[in-house]
Amino acid sequence: MFRGAKGEPLDQGLALLFPAPASYTGESILELQGHGSPAALRSILSRCVELGARVAEPGEFTKRAFLNGKLDLAQAESVADLIEAATSTAARAAARSLSGDFSRDVQALVEAVTTLRMFTEATLDFPDEDIEFLRATDAVGKLVSIEARLASMLARAKTGVRLSEGLVVVLVGRPNVGKSSLMNRLVNEDAAIVTPVAGTTRDTIERQVEIGGFPLAVVDTAGLRDTDDAVERIGIERTWSAVDRADVVIVIVDARDVTDALPREDSAILARLPESVPRLVVHNKADLAGARSRVEQHDAVMHVWLSALTGEGLALLEREVLALAGIDGAGEDTFIARERHVEALRDAQHHLAQAGAHLRAAAPPLELFAEELRETQAALSRITGAFTADDLLGVIFSRFCIGK
Repeated sequence: MFRGAKGEPLDQGLALLFPAPASYTGESILELQGHGSPAALRSILSRCVELGARVAEPGEFTKRAFLNGKLDLAQAESVADLIEAATSTAARAAARSLSGDFSRDVQALVEAVTTLRMFTEATLDFPDEDIEFLRATDAVGKLVSIEARLASMLARAKTGVRLSEGLVVVLVGRPNVGKSSLMNRLVNEDAAIVTPVAGTTRDTIERQVEIGGFPLAVVDTAGLRDTDDAVERIGIERTWSAVDRADVVIVIVDARDVTDALPREDSAILARLPESVPRLVVHNKADLAGARSRVEQHDAVMHVWLSALTGEGLALLEREVLALAGIDGAGEDTFIARERHVEALRDAQHHLAQAGAHLRAAAPPLELFAEELRETQAALSRITGAFTADDLLGVIFSRFCIGK
């Protein structure tokens, strides 16, 4: 029985002791389980605080598990990723990271770099035989193998970031080309109003959808045209604001208007898009134009013919969106990753490339080669938390929900 300060009953429940070091945090933990009523739990929590306890900070339990060596930093981050997973694919990938798949791959790379460092340091002890020693230990072959494994891990990490953060796909085009119809078809609901009246959509409409296991935020926007309508102009301004945060922009045109080249208005929209934003052109209403659904490339831009009304060609569009975002699909070896993991891998790749340049020189400067290997190892170790600043730990765990 859980009782208050005056001995009054608050709830009935269980008190479970998890002794160190076998608990989640590696410390002795007492867990109180009640019936789940929010009011009863608040009363029990208040009584615990009166007796000297305090409310846990965001991510404190997982942070303690990390500090006590129960989890490395990549595993600790995957706890929050598993809680926040927006798709079943993301949840499975986060679970793989939590089980240590990502960390083991990183550690294997660290060990490979360490082995190469060991040979290099040994070579430095025998300066008269350095070249022959490097050849005997196949230093170049080992370096090439590490470079390939690192490149593969970086590609998988980029996919993992997309799984974690999702994609923002923005639909743009002139009025009445079918942006809202395509939006409704993609999200499988009547999210946007569809009418033959130009300028019906005057604000951005955003919906979440899953494509190929990846979470997408699809944004419908106001039609782009010259107008004297003050409200419509505001909607057009918001269209361009949405483009600025897009991962992929889909420019929708009317398939009936296109012959050998896009109409001037559509070409102007394409030309105004930021160069850094991936884009593709969708020729909607292909059914009315008597055109078959297909994908073609023109001037380095992919063009997809489809019908938002019938759904024909939609699978082609979904495939091209994922390909344009650099996603090859989430297989069983995919793990959840964060942008800091990608940055660390890129940093490691940079230093490894510098090491390779030194090693392949006519007279290899082994001191510089050894230093670049050390920097590579340090960059990889940041992922699992072997070398991580305290202020970074504060930022990482502050994103967790309270307690967990």
